[in-house]
Amino acid sequence: MKKLVFACAMLFLGQSAFAQAWNGKGDQKIQVGFNGWGYGTGITATYDYGLGNIVSLGAGANFFFNHNNDKYANDDFGVFGRVNFHLQEPLGMPEKWDIYPGIDLGLLGKSGTYFGAHVGVRYFFNKNVGIYGEFGNNGSLGVSFNL
Repeated sequence: MKKLVFACAMLFLGQSAFAQAWNGKGDQKIQVGFNGWGYGTGITATYDYGLGNIVSLGAGANFFFNHNNDKYANDDFGVFGRVNFHLQEPLGMPEKWDIYPGIDLGLLGKSGTYFGAHVGVRYFFNKNVGIYGEFGNNGSLGVSFNL
């Protein structure tokens, strides 16, 4: 039993040693989380693709369970494109961390266009799985995956 616990611990530590929140050009991330504020509460999913050392382009969707504002009461979903600027390298941050400001532009149900701005932060536990938070006019918290 002790050998099994030791082997599992070494595997986890080995995976943690290679955790990297942002890899630059060609990096791909999928995030799934809980929308806690903004247009409403619900779930969100995003995909980001690294175009260079600091820029990624992506897309996402929000599915709302309820709304914080009666103006958006008939909007149960939103789809959007997004661009993020990753500051891990410019700020000299550890590989497990990434801070990224970004903007979103898309469609919000029946209301028309959607514009959002956020500052996000990611922390990766190992090379595949991390957590994230995005804070702005429409924010979320959840899990991030490297592809």
